[in-house]
Amino acid sequence: MIKVIDYINTNRDRYISELKQYLAIPSISALPERTGDVLRCAEWSSAEMTRIGLTNVRLETTPGHPIVYGEWLGAPGAPTILFYGHYDVQPVDPLELWESPPFEATVRDGEIYARGAADDKGQVFMHFKAIEAHLKQGGSLPVNLKVILEGEEEVGSVNLDNFVRANHDLLKADVVVISDSAMFAKGVPSICYSLRGLVYFQIDVRGTKSDLHSGVFGGAVANPNMVLAQILSQMKDRSGRVKITGFYDDVRELSAEEREAWKKLPFNEKQYKKDLGAPKLFGETGFTTLERVWGRPTFEVNGLLGGFTGEGAKTVIPAVAMAKVSMRLVPNQDPDKIAEQFAAYVKDVAPPTVEVTVTRMHGGKPWITEYDNPFVQAAGRAIEQGFGKPPVFCREGGSIPVVSTFQEELQVPAVLFGVGLPDENAHAPNEKLDLSNFHNGIIASAILYGEIAKVQR
Repeated sequence: MIKVIDYINTNRDRYISELKQYLAIPSISALPERTGDVLRCAEWSSAEMTRIGLTNVRLETTPGHPIVYGEWLGAPGAPTILFYGHYDVQPVDPLELWESPPFEATVRDGEIYARGAADDKGQVFMHFKAIEAHLKQGGSLPVNLKVILEGEEEVGSVNLDNFVRANHDLLKADVVVISDSAMFAKGVPSICYSLRGLVYFQIDVRGTKSDLHSGVFGGAVANPNMVLAQILSQMKDRSGRVKITGFYDDVRELSAEEREAWKKLPFNEKQYKKDLGAPKLFGETGFTTLERVWGRPTFEVNGLLGGFTGEGAKTVIPAVAMAKVSMRLVPNQDPDKIAEQFAAYVKDVAPPTVEVTVTRMHGGKPWITEYDNPFVQAAGRAIEQGFGKPPVFCREGGSIPVVSTFQEELQVPAVLFGVGLPDENAHAPNEKLDLSNFHNGIIASAILYGEIAKVQR
């Protein structure tokens, strides 16, 4: 292992240069005009996986963007890791807020700035380099390894579930390792043992067949903007509690042990508020900020559209209004059940003066594992050796729907092995990745394979 770590330390500069090539590909899965770039990124990933020594590398076609698969199965009797990541990235809007071009990776103050740096190309790439170090120095890995990368994570993994269901034998493994999450804070390495789920909807409200003059017709018809605002105002009470009927019925309550452990984490609420630029924090009464973002479900309005929004004035009653909304779910909540409850609730609170349509767009199940799981503990040992201190165990407020899919379809535990940071602007301008975390993450990943090899199956 010493030779592997020495190899990693010797090649630090090369890794950054190669990562910049990966980050230069604008693989934005949400934009049809970037389809060619997404394919190019899949091909780059495939070529890199072949170069570092994986075998049986190929692109698997789907109705959307391709899945990249590769493997190394030269350790008979050892455990098999299925590593999952994604090579697609979010759109870059608003472009004017970027301090450097989003697809020209720039290093500033020990951080690399580019779209996909943290989410998820940088974290995928650290495993490429850990695999490379083992195969270059020793000619082998201590475990069997399968790698699956998708190009649709940022648009809801619309084809991955079907691929997993159809390829149980190909993906058979003892544990899934995913590096697509953040550590608790800089200098505080962590292991995430739970993710929230997601249900995403679009609400469309139509009042008339066309926009109307607000003077001539004002007072005769309902205004879709007003109706939509009234519908949305019915979703939460003043304490931040969601009012959708049955919304909390299946929530797995936080244990006293969890709440006590989270109180000991180095979390500064005043600094958190300052970093966010919020005048005051707000959320469900009776819970701390960490409890609300990690262990409680939410309802949020993600976007609104309706009427005239240009410069100047236009006295109009819009014909239509639209909102995009999401609900983050916690363990034991079922996305299908919540979706039905939401649709029924909107129908109940909507007035008969407009037509209201709710369209479910995408989502995923929440996930949790017990952190005494031997694979989770192996990950903890690897993090401690790579970062020089033991990790804390925490949850994550975001969603990675495929984690539940792997656990349910393949019947294997998952380990979240992320090295991002909460302030690295994933999905926002100036996305970045801390390079010390990146390099320590390569070392920790290389050690992880050895630690998992020790787990009794």
